[in-house]
Amino acid sequence: MQLEFVPVEDFYFALTLAVRVLEDLTQPGLSEEIRAKLEQKFGQPSTVAAASQNTFSYVFRVQDYDSSPAPQLIISIADWQGNLRLSSDYGWMLDADRKPTRTERFEQRSQFAQSLRSYLQEWLEVEGLTDEGGGTKKDEGGVG
Repeated sequence: MQLEFVPVEDFYFALTLAVRVLEDLTQPGLSEEIRAKLEQKFGQPSTVAAASQNTFSYVFRVQDYDSSPAPQLIISIADWQGNLRLSSDYGWMLDADRKPTRTERFEQRSQFAQSLRSYLQEWLEVEGLTDEGGGTKKDEGGVG
C-alpha cells in the first residue's frame, strides 16, 4: 500500500460519492497527533473545514492495493468531534447513475481498515493505531 496526497486544488476531482466512514478512532490526542504529522508532511489539508466538529481532512489516492472492480481507491483521514475518522470508497463504486453500490469487496472493509491503520502507524510513526478496542466502527452507509 502507498498513499498519494490529493491537494486542495484536486480534492473535488478525487473524492467520490462512494467514500464512506470506515471507523472513528477514539484514543485521546490521536487526532491531534495525526494532524500534526500530516501537516508536517503535506502542509495544508485537502479541505479546511470551518465547523468545530471537523477541522481538517487529508485525502489520498491509494496505490498498490487491489480495489477491483473500482478503477481507483480513495481514503480520507479527518477529525470528527475530536476523534480520528478514517473513510474510504473501498468496497463501493458509483453505478451508471452515480449512485454508490457495494462491490464484492464490501465484506472486506474491516480487513482494509486494519491494513490502513497498520500502514498509517508505520508511515506516520505514531503509536496506538493498531491497538484493539480503540476504534468505533461506523455505519457503512454513512458518509465520510
